[in-house]
Amino acid sequence: MALQSHDSSADDIAAVVTVDPGLASATLRLANSAYFGAAIPAENVAEAVIRLGQHELYRLAALALVSRWESGTASGEAGDFCRHALCTALAAEVLAETTERVPPQTAYTAGLVCDLGKLALTHACADFYPAIRAHSAANHCAWTDSERTVLGYDYVEVGAHLLKAWNFPKLLVAVADFYLHPTDAPAEALPLIAHLHAAKYIATSFGPGVGEGGFLFELNETFLLEWGFTPELLQEAMPIVHERAISRLRDKLSQGMVSM
Repeated sequence: MALQSHDSSADDIAAVVTVDPGLASATLRLANSAYFGAAIPAENVAEAVIRLGQHELYRLAALALVSRWESGTASGEAGDFCRHALCTALAAEVLAETTERVPPQTAYTAGLVCDLGKLALTHACADFYPAIRAHSAANHCAWTDSERTVLGYDYVEVGAHLLKAWNFPKLLVAVADFYLHPTDAPAEALPLIAHLHAAKYIATSFGPGVGEGGFLFELNETFLLEWGFTPELLQEAMPIVHERAISRLRDKLSQGMVSM
């Protein structure tokens, strides 16, 4: 294990942490907390690892493993959220490497945490899911529309609120808030949001871990073309993302609990 080796660098440990969206989010949350005097929020896991140190990461990993939200959800297979989040993160990373317009680590982190609100709602509001499911089917509308009708809010709002409450960088909060509707986003967040919007399309097309209503993802083609994400570029990225996903997940790519 990377944490047990004295030869492991911060990048080695970050590579382990970033496989797990829940642990990566918890790492960033703690690193950006007032306890660590986070005047400048860490924007990626590698920065957070350096700030926290090895001892704190051990404690955090233990907490994440014993209290994982996903293990208690009533919707989808255990591991689906992590599986889809990882594919989204890898797609964002590949696109960032291709365009060189945003840091790949930041794009990867954005992919990991952008849907945390979905996991939180699945954990806390599972009893309402039959009503949400029925509304979505009856009205042929997006899952978020049905969440707003039944709950009064949707997972996108919840995710952005959580990241803001956990003192995540404003950039990541904005990405979580606007990646489904990029034209409403603040200008400074648009480059990263463009990468994430394209990454969500790739991850959804790719398939692993896509949850209920996930295939109803509304792609803003005009927005993506304005940022240079042509169909050809997205098509070229897909096999690279597929290869990296297989390398990370191996036999867990399609089913089974995703763990460290």
